[in-house]
Amino acid sequence: MAFFRKNHEIHTRRFSRNLGLGLVLAAFVALVFGLTVAKVSSDDFSVPGKVDGAGYGTN
Repeated sequence: MAFFRKNHEIHTRRFSRNLGLGLVLAAFVALVFGLTVAKVSSDDFSVPGKVDGAGYGTN
């Protein structure tokens, strides 16, 4: 069984950047999810009804 070697400096820096980017991406996803939940759960939210003549191919 081979012994584990110490990580090279470039691998440590790459892991640091990947971790930072992953945290930023997770924060962005959480922000979009939170805004979506806030928009959908508002009291005045309703699914728009069908309007005559508003569809494609119908006059």
